[in-house]
This record gives sequence, structure tokens and C-alpha cells, in this order.
Amino acid sequence: MDNALTKLGSAWISKKAKAEISHITDDLSSLSNTVEEKAKLFINKLKGKSQKVLPDLLREYNLPPGLFPRNITCYEFDVLRGKLVVYLSSPCEVCFKDSSIVRYANRIKGTLSKGKLTVIDGMKTKVLVWVKVTSVAVESYKSDKVWFTTTAGVKKSRPKNAYEMPREAILVQEF
Repeated sequence: MDNALTKLGSAWISKKAKAEISHITDDLSSLSNTVEEKAKLFINKLKGKSQKVLPDLLREYNLPPGLFPRNITCYEFDVLRGKLVVYLSSPCEVCFKDSSIVRYANRIKGTLSKGKLTVIDGMKTKVLVWVKVTSVAVESYKSDKVWFTTTAGVKKSRPKNAYEMPREAILVQEF
């Protein structure tokens, strides 16, 4: 009996230790990514390359400037390939003026072109249940709608003015 309890206790402690190590590893990875991105920004500033703020970049590509939360840590944009990567310190969600909710991972990737952010990874929206957003589009410069397309094949229009200002995000435990 003592032997069985010892094995059970060891298994439980081992499981808890693995979970803690996993959390520590995730935290270190997130910190490492943030430090790396901040270092890139710092080096680019030293070289004289200043980067636009993300809302201005989105506005330039005819997307609402408040599509991402206010508390991004940094972003990368490869103009030639149109690759956009936005970094956040942790997963979070934002409730917009139209009561829509968007959830963001630590890192959101997508391809940015005029009026579209496609091949998105790291963004979800609530349509009865949480579904991944695959693209966000504005049909024309004068359009008052933003179209969210999800992996479930749902294409949902939302008022563009609900996304005009970056909003403060609420931290969530997981994406």
C-alpha cells in the first residue's frame, strides 16, 4: 500500500512539475520574443529607420486603425511581401463599440494589401462560439462596412466606425 501511494504521489508531483516548467518555458519564450522585437526597433531607430504607428499603417492600407488593441508591444511589416506580424505581451480580447468581440494571440500574422488583411493567424471572433478569423476586408475606400471571414465559412459585416479607435484590451488566459 505504501509503495502504491509513493508511486501515486511521485506521478502527481511529476505532472505538476512538468506543468510549471511548461509555463516557465512559455513565459521565457514570450519574454525572449519581446526583447528581440524591441531590440530590432531600437536598432532600426539607430539606423534612422523610423516605423509608423500601426494605426497609421492600417489607415494607409484602407483598414480601420482600431483593428488591433492599443497595447501592442510592436509590429513588423515587410512591404515587399506584404507580411504583417503584430506582437502582444499576452493573449487578450477587445469588445468594440458594436458589441463585437475579437480575441488576439501573442502574435498575429497576416498578409496586408489595400483594403485587406488575409491569411490571418492569431485572431478569433465570437459568432455564437469562438471561430478563427481568416481575413478582414473593406470593399472600398468609402465603404462603411468591415467584413470578417472565419474558418467556419461565415462572412460577417460589421460597421467600420466601431473599429476607428484602438481600444484597451482585456487579458485572457488562453487564445
